[in-house]
Amino acid sequence: MPSPQTVASGPELHNPREPVVPQIPAQGTRKASSEDASSAHREGLRPGLGTLRRAFSKASQWASGCAPQEDPGLLRRSSRLLFRSLRRARDEGPAADQTQAATGPGVAHGREAPSRAMDGVSLQSSTGAGPAELEGEDKSVADLITERKLLAAFEQLRHLETRLVAEKASRTFEQDPTGFARRAMDLCLHYDGLAAEIGAIVLETLGPDGVDAAVLAELACVVRAEEEAHPEPPADGDFLCTPRHWRQHWEDAVRRSARERVQQVSAGEAPGSGLAQLLDELGRLVRHDLQKVQLEVHPAYAAAGYPAWEAYLRAFHGAVAQRLQELAHDTHDCEQLYVLLDWASNVYSSPDFLGSQDLALPSEPLPPLLAPDVWARLESDYASFLETKIASCFDGILQVEQSRWVAAEAPDVLQGHYRTSLSVDVHMLVAQHVKAAGVISAELEATTLQICTRALGLFLPRFEKAFLESGAVSEPNLCANINACEEFRTHLLARFPGSLEELEKPLVAATCAFQKQLLQGFQGDVQPLFKVLCTKAWLTQDVLQPLLDKVVAFAGHLEHVVPPRAQETLQEVHRYVVREYLVKALRPRERFRGVERVSGSQKMSLDAQAIGNTFQDLGSEATWLGRAIPCVADILGETYKDDIRRHLETLIRSYPDIRRDHVLAILALRRLGHRRNQHLLTHAQDLLRAVAKAGGPGAAEGHVLFKEIEVPTSMDVLVTCI
Repeated sequence: MPSPQTVASGPELHNPREPVVPQIPAQGTRKASSEDASSAHREGLRPGLGTLRRAFSKASQWASGCAPQEDPGLLRRSSRLLFRSLRRARDEGPAADQTQAATGPGVAHGREAPSRAMDGVSLQSSTGAGPAELEGEDKSVADLITERKLLAAFEQLRHLETRLVAEKASRTFEQDPTGFARRAMDLCLHYDGLAAEIGAIVLETLGPDGVDAAVLAELACVVRAEEEAHPEPPADGDFLCTPRHWRQHWEDAVRRSARERVQQVSAGEAPGSGLAQLLDELGRLVRHDLQKVQLEVHPAYAAAGYPAWEAYLRAFHGAVAQRLQELAHDTHDCEQLYVLLDWASNVYSSPDFLGSQDLALPSEPLPPLLAPDVWARLESDYASFLETKIASCFDGILQVEQSRWVAAEAPDVLQGHYRTSLSVDVHMLVAQHVKAAGVISAELEATTLQICTRALGLFLPRFEKAFLESGAVSEPNLCANINACEEFRTHLLARFPGSLEELEKPLVAATCAFQKQLLQGFQGDVQPLFKVLCTKAWLTQDVLQPLLDKVVAFAGHLEHVVPPRAQETLQEVHRYVVREYLVKALRPRERFRGVERVSGSQKMSLDAQAIGNTFQDLGSEATWLGRAIPCVADILGETYKDDIRRHLETLIRSYPDIRRDHVLAILALRRLGHRRNQHLLTHAQDLLRAVAKAGGPGAAEGHVLFKEIEVPTSMDVLVTCI
């Protein structure tokens, strides 16, 4: 049987538009016949399926070496489909051999010649020397890819692919399945090379040199052309015309490019050192790259109808999120935690971050920059550090105040009120941290406010104790501290309504403690002046004026106290003066009879008028105190004894806290006789029960005067009772 004639071997694949014509050697040449026989012998020793697999593995390694960062899935998908076709071709092999035997050698020669024209190309690929160049009219596909004439390269590959599919459909490769495999593998390798070039272009796009806009537009056109050329996998499952998924490949390359760009920022620095500088540099890089995408990359892709902006935006968002996750893992400091949270929530998320609002937002919202559990952990860690820091700040405030006490520095008078640095320091501390937390999140703001509230609640008792135990207790300092507590109650509670209720109790306690100390100082100063009241010397001397002078001097300090607390303190002073005066009147050191009793009554009325006028001028609103001393003076000096009952009724109705002992002490001043005393006492008791049952106006308002006056049982009182 004559040997099949062969064509001249060579590495080129001819122009796909020109038919491959087998070259027939001259008849009668023995040497040619010998070469034909040798060629036929080699043809009978075609490599098997295992040899093809090894060859394809070597070619895949070459493709991987040229593009080490490309997705190996492209080649794996090609190889799986290729071997599927090989198995089908191998299964069809015996049938093809039988057909060849039936049709004769001439038919075999006619079918083998065009398929053998590709053997040189396929063999070169299978031996690992690299893929053969598929030539077009002027340049090979490899050259077109190298010159980044992507669309021209794809059109040639597509034409070759179409021709190869047609040859396969025409059963050209029934006798040479490996030849089909080699040509198909070569085609796949060039497709993968084109995909690798697409990835390289994407990686270079944001580099210092960038990529020409025309190349980017052509890239987009190639991706769209491939999608149109391969809309879905072939029905027979063949690997030819299978979708290459270059859009997904392009998106992966964009993500890889963004990730590499972000990871370059201060990659050698430790996460805890210079975090603010690192984030600032990261922000500048992301802003610069995305602005470049806005101004250069997006318009180039948009000309080809490709949505590049959203892909780059999502890619950089994911890369920044990954970098922040890494930084957050090793950040364990209050300031650094705040820097990280602030950058994520305010700098990166700011609408002015890119400096332009021209481009539309992505179709779907971007995911959170930090995962919810990571964000919650960072806020929790920050709150823990902040609690310790704020407690330390309050310790510092206390030390500043103690140093001021030691230096005996008087408080300043600002806007008519005593003020110290305490109020300013606490307000600044709370406002600063709450405001800083508020720009992060509402939850962190509420947490910070709770931390400040607890810290201030613990600080107030410590401050109160330290001050009262110091040697700096004075009217100005006490008034300044009262003002500070009142400002905490008004300003802080007004600024953060509904958040500082738990501060109400410690603030009231501290204010009351300072007011009590202030009143005790006044009482200790004026107490000796009450000793001369209701004595015979008192009848002829003005012993009340020194007392009133002390009251006026003390009220001068109250003018520098905030109005609510100043009025409360002034009324307490007013009540104290009236109460102590009544104590001396109901427990006189000397008894007045006859003319002295009448003089004492008149003197008492004058004193009551002087006390009332003085406190009225000072602004006391405790007008209910004005009837106590005059009523006792009227009972003491009343000449018409039946009117004493009327005076008692006025006294009891005005002061529901008066008791039977007080009535007895008042009646003992007159010595009206047993019968009249019993009658007045019985009437007073009935009136006291009626007032207690009805609840007088004084009791409803909480007025207390006689209840705090102790009247010991004396001989005169016993005589009155008897």
